Amino acid sequence: MIYGTPQGTGWIEVICGSMFSGKTEELIRRLRRAQIARQRVAIFKPVVDDRYAADKLVTHDRISMPSIPVRHPREVLEKARDAQVLGIDEVQFFDRSVVDVCQQLAQEGKRVIVAGLDTDYRARPFEPVPDLLAVAEYVTKTHAVCVVCGNPACRTQRVVRRGERILVGGSDTYEPRCRRCYEAPEGVSGDLFPAQSEESLPE
Repeated sequence: MIYGTPQGTGWIEVICGSMFSGKTEELIRRLRRAQIARQRVAIFKPVVDDRYAADKLVTHDRISMPSIPVRHPREVLEKARDAQVLGIDEVQFFDRSVVDVCQQLAQEGKRVIVAGLDTDYRARPFEPVPDLLAVAEYVTKTHAVCVVCGNPACRTQRVVRRGERILVGGSDTYEPRCRRCYEAPEGVSGDLFPAQSEESLPE
């Protein structure tokens, strides 16, 4: 694992996985190590995530760390100032411009650590995390424990009948499930991409 940023070099680290897999806990761990190393750290979260506290990163186990709530990724650029290490939690709640923001910060020589869901409750890629995975230097995939069978869980099962893609919630709204125990919502197939006929494929 990386604990410091060499002089003049920046990069992006992505921590991704299902809900209850320890993403925020791992983000906090890395940021605290950066603080111990006496690096200047700035921490951000989307303002929509106010489940436990408006101005803190908080894990489901109530481990916390002060953070700055922002509505738009450009605010990270404005408030990063002289930070050497930046942390962004729940990055899936931002639009795709967060990818350009992270790229710019890394280009400026900063270490950028983001955490977020890689798939939504339909088990579909949760933008903009796939784009961040593509441009990141380092990727960590975390796993929860399936509440049904105890196997490693990589899916987020929504247990309430709500259809919107973004629904902030905790254990009363979601459960971690493995591939076998996950149940797709009604009307959602297991195919990520529509099938193509041979005629539609490029030669």
